[in-house]
Amino acid sequence: MAASIVVSQYVTLDGVIEDPVGMEGSGLGDWTGDYSRGPKGDAFKERELMEADAVLLGRRTYDGFAPVWPTVKSAYADKMNAMPKYLASTTVVTPEWTNTKTLQGNIATAVSELKQETNGTIIVFGSASLCHALFAAGLVDEVTMILYPVILGRGLKLFPEGMAAKFELAENARLGDGLMLLRYLVKR
Repeated sequence: MAASIVVSQYVTLDGVIEDPVGMEGSGLGDWTGDYSRGPKGDAFKERELMEADAVLLGRRTYDGFAPVWPTVKSAYADKMNAMPKYLASTTVVTPEWTNTKTLQGNIATAVSELKQETNGTIIVFGSASLCHALFAAGLVDEVTMILYPVILGRGLKLFPEGMAAKFELAENARLGDGLMLLRYLVKR
């Protein structure tokens, strides 16, 4: 049975997913920092990772995650560090983060093969360019968003220009500070 790919994002009202904590030097600032997901949102994010079987990351997100997660002490960090991680990058040949493998060649082909070889859930955090490639190739099965009541007016958006798709609502919930959890299944 093929794995499911779940794209999980923090997103603004205008669809931006770029640099939510302000570490990428984009000039967008820390647009999530003034908000708390609250206990329900924290529990969801914990459950989301604990139920995942692998993580798929683009290079910029990998560059942000790889030096941080090995230094964090928590059950969440233990899971993140121990689980298989796949890196879509042409510049990182030998990733240093434990259990990380670089995908080679055409990303759509490599991820399609990964889906067929893997069971369970492969989760994608951040990684805007990778998400765009996955959407274009029809490889995404579910989109999970925590919607922030912020408009930035610029920045990389979740869905690439020209993309058309239909989704079915699987879950919605109000979280802390007016945030919304939205889970959509891609209609095939």
